[in-house]
This record gives sequence, C-alpha cells and structure tokens, in this order.
Amino acid sequence: MSAQTVPFSFRTLRLAAAAASLLLLAACAVGPDYVVPPQDTGVAFKSAQGWVQARPGAPLASDSWWQRYQDPLLNSLVDRLNESNQTLAQSIARYDQAVATSAQSRSGFFPTAGLSLSGDRNKTASGIANSVNGSVSLQWEADLWGKLRRQYESSKSDEQASRADVAAARLSMQSTLAQNYFALRMLDERKRLLQANVRAYERSVQVNQNRYEQGVAARADVVSAQAQLESARASAIAIEADRSLLEHAIAVLIGQPPSAFAIEPKAYEVQVPAIPVDVPSTLLMQRPDIVAAERRVAAANAQIGVAQAAWFPDLTLGGSIGNTTSTLAQWLASPLQFWSLGPSLAMTLLDGGARAGAVDFSKASYRAEVATYRQTVLTSLQEVEDAISTLRVLERQQAAQMRALTAARQSLAITQNQYLAGLVDYLSVVQVQSNAYSAEQTALQLESQRLQASVQLIAALGGGWDRAQLASKSAP
Repeated sequence: MSAQTVPFSFRTLRLAAAAASLLLLAACAVGPDYVVPPQDTGVAFKSAQGWVQARPGAPLASDSWWQRYQDPLLNSLVDRLNESNQTLAQSIARYDQAVATSAQSRSGFFPTAGLSLSGDRNKTASGIANSVNGSVSLQWEADLWGKLRRQYESSKSDEQASRADVAAARLSMQSTLAQNYFALRMLDERKRLLQANVRAYERSVQVNQNRYEQGVAARADVVSAQAQLESARASAIAIEADRSLLEHAIAVLIGQPPSAFAIEPKAYEVQVPAIPVDVPSTLLMQRPDIVAAERRVAAANAQIGVAQAAWFPDLTLGGSIGNTTSTLAQWLASPLQFWSLGPSLAMTLLDGGARAGAVDFSKASYRAEVATYRQTVLTSLQEVEDAISTLRVLERQQAAQMRALTAARQSLAITQNQYLAGLVDYLSVVQVQSNAYSAEQTALQLESQRLQASVQLIAALGGGWDRAQLASKSAP
C-alpha cells in the first residue's frame, strides 16, 4: 500500500478498475460444472397400461386441482388453507430466509464502501489543538477462481429448492384436507344409511310387536328386531365421534380453532374426476419434491467449487481517501490530503489438511444429495403406480359391488314379503337385512376409497405444479 499527501488521482483509480476488470474476465470457476444426475424413469407407467378412463381428462396444467371435484365448499376450504395454514406459513418463512441468504451471497460480487469520521481535542505544551479525521474506504474481492460465483450458484439453487419445498408443503396440506373432507362426507353418507336402517328397524320392531300380540309371531322375533335397532343406533353414534375428529383436523388445516369451525351434514354425491397420466419423465418437472431434491444436488455441486477455490489465493483491491483538519468546516472545504490504493493477495500455505477435508466433505455431500434425488424419483414413481393400480382395482370392485347391492336389495324385498306371508321366519329376514346393509356399507366404503385414491394420484403427479414456477416473481 502506498500513501501520498497530494491530491487524489482519479486516473489512477480508472487504471486500477480496468485492471480489475481484466482479471475478472480472465477468471475461471473451479469445480465441476453441474449436470442433472441421470435417473431412469421408464417409458410408461405399468399400471396405466390398458387403463381406459370413463371421460377424457384435460392435462393438469393448473395447480388448482381440487376444482376438478366441482365442490364449492371444498374450493373454499382450500382457499382458506392457502391463506392460513401454519405449516405452509413455516415453509414460506424458510423460503424468505433462503432468498435473503441468496441476496447476501450475491453481494460478494460488489465492492464494499466504508466511511470513518472522528474528532479529538488534545492539550500539548504548545496549547490546545483540534483535529477532524475523515476517510472513505473501498474494497473489492476479485473472483479469480469463481469462489463467489459458485457460492452464489449454491445459494440460488438452495433458494429454488426452498421455493419447491413451499409447493410440496402446500400440495401435501391440500391433499390431506381433500382426503379428510371426502372422508367426512362419506361418514355423513354412512350415517344417512344407518338412519334409514334405524327407521326400517323401528318399523320391523313395531310389525313384530303387533304380530306377537296377535299370536302369529314369537317373542324371539320381537327381541331380534329390537337388537337390530339398537345395534344400528350404536353404530350411528360411533360415526359422530369419527366425524368430529375429521372436522377438528380440517379446522387445524385451515388455521382455525376446532371450537370455531363446523361443516354442516348434507346428502353428498361427487364423481371421481378423470385424471390424465402422462409419461413418467414428466414427474421430474411436475413433482415439487423431486425439483427440490434436484436443486439441492445443484447446490451441493457448487459447494465443491467453493471448497476447491480455497486452494488458491484471494485477491482484494482496496483504496481509501481522506482528510485531516482542525475543524469540520475546514474538512469539508479543503482538498483531500491523503489517499491509498493497492492490491492485497492472501493464501493459506499450511492448514493441516483442513482444505482437503473440506473438499472431501463437499464431494460426499454431493453424493448424498444425488442419492436423495434418485430415491425421491423412485418413490414418486411408486406412488403413481400404487395410486393408478388402486384406482383400477377399486373401479372394477365398485362395479361388481353395485351389482351385488342391487341383488341384495331385491333379496331383502322378497324375503320381507315372504315373512309377512308367513312363508319364512324372522331370522331369515334378519340375515337378509344384515347382508343388504353390509352391501350398502361396502358400496359407500369403495366410493370413499376411490375418492381418496384419486386425490393421492393427483398429488403423486404433482397436482398441476410445474418447474417453470421457480422463475416466477410472485409469492410462492
């Protein structure tokens, strides 16, 4: 560093800036350039082969996937979840942290400036003297080896991964809400069925009581009918407890205290929407958890370059200008009295293996992230295959169950007529009624399972989210 007491030469500063620019242009970034790890996804989903949907489905181009069920209350609940879910709020806060970290990393490309101003009053043998000292300093690190660029590349990749994490958390919360909502509605349908059975069993009790009083039926028939009635009532009460648990879970998902939230029961019918299944490789773009895992691979790859750059010297260009006077007014009016400008080169010669260890650590971290990415891809493929195969089986099973239900209803009507005609005893009616109720309940259960599986399939496909949203400027 050199110091002069002559006016500052701006020509010198321009020459220094030009030299720094040439150094920066000549610089290279150490470390491996990033390449997405290869991962076989297959050419088609095995479970989708031969699966013909009842209706053609539009592509999952929008991430408002829940609107496919055409349920206004569900739409409203998801909107409230998007605004008030606290797990989602945590993910958004972590994304904001990642954005701030990326901005901090980017600041390394620019020079730092500082201002120093001080004053003192001294008493000496010659009298009292005042002095005002002020200076402006400027420092800039030349990124000769790409350390700063790799660091920013890593931070930016972490930011993108965090944004995808927000999408993954949102999709998880939305799918959980939809599954809870459909489960609640199917409980309402089961209770409606039980209430209808209770009314039918009440009539049976009355009929058997009348027949017993007339001497054409045994007391056992009355007792059997009464047992059926009370069993149905007990089942209806049990459904209330299960429904309350689901209602409480939905309240928490939308950020509401359970005591302040309720969903009114109503007759419910919803169709499972058509869900288009694309080629497996589209999951790499549509699944936010896969995108997040891949972005973390990119971040880990960049950290290898950061660690390797530690083997090379750091070049810092610095300068300062300043003045020293007896008063502040003189300091503001007088020309600069001193300036300094010069480079600083620093590197570590011996570190006991610290840098080598850091490089090995970063490479191991990269391999771990690659394995995580590949496992995430494999898990997503499994989830899609599972959901497709489940939907296929449930669709066939429900068709068969509806035929069984039709037969059970016909059998019940025939047996009841035979009992009233005195052709069979009441035990036969009880057995047929039990079979009919079981068939009704199984049909509802299959419908509920199909709805659940359809939500799981949409979530497994990414819910309409797309990697292009990483570049969006809007809130995640």
